[in-house]
Amino acid sequence: MLIQGIHHVCIKCRKDEIEKVKHFYGDLLGLPILRSWGEPELEGFMFETGDGLVEVFTNAEEELPQGSIRHFAFKTNDVDQCVKIVRESGYQITLESKDVVIASNPPFPIRVAFGIGPVGEEIEFFQER
Repeated sequence: MLIQGIHHVCIKCRKDEIEKVKHFYGDLLGLPILRSWGEPELEGFMFETGDGLVEVFTNAEEELPQGSIRHFAFKTNDVDQCVKIVRESGYQITLESKDVVIASNPPFPIRVAFGIGPVGEEIEFFQER
């Protein structure tokens, strides 16, 4: 099977909301922080959910639209094949496949691509390396 599950859900928040978000997911729901990165203005972290992650990051003081889910990510072992299928089906790829090492603690090497789904949703194809 090409798609192996949902890797993470990403939630974007203002920097003045970060402690409230950490409290809700970490303290109230008991999710441990697996990775963290950035500086106070653009801080980010990933909570472990058992079989997936909740990623949270700040975007300075930018106003957010109603609802704060930014994208969802499918875990895959072949990002390039996902891109090919999506593109050949007539959907837009907004970020071509690329290798990245997220400067988290510990460093996190990945391969990713982004596309737009059928109702305008942003989808990430995510492969751990």
